Amino acid sequence: MKKVIDRKDIKKISVKLRAKRRKIVFTNGCFDILHIGHVRYLQHAKRLGDVLIIGLNSDRSVAGIKPGRPVNSEKNRAEVLAALAVVDYVVVFPEKTPYNLIKAVKPDILVKGGDWKKEEIIGSDVAKETYSLPYVKGISTTRIIEKIIRASV
Repeated sequence: MKKVIDRKDIKKISVKLRAKRRKIVFTNGCFDILHIGHVRYLQHAKRLGDVLIIGLNSDRSVAGIKPGRPVNSEKNRAEVLAALAVVDYVVVFPEKTPYNLIKAVKPDILVKGGDWKKEEIIGSDVAKETYSLPYVKGISTTRIIEKIIRASV
């Protein structure tokens, strides 16, 4: 099964999944350097439903949010995420926010990490349920990059 797909295909797949009464969980992010915080978060997200779809910020989208990033290309980030057993589909989106993608998927459950307040999660007006999942303290891509930079000096 192909896991990295485009918006047109995820819309069709989402319709079929809903017809089969499968519970769709959606999350999004940059996932620039995959770490234990991401893995635990995605495992938790998957337990909330049947199918986990990730909206992945494009390279241009990441650069607009985080100067100097991404470290890894969208193609590489998508492939790494797709390799995880808990991930069913990955869709790259070019916009600053995943709102249009969320509207296309119409997930049952929308999740973000605990650094997001539930009422600030984009797309919560589209999903049936929205959750801010626990955040692994002290673990972030930015901190990992900073540690690499300190170690290389």
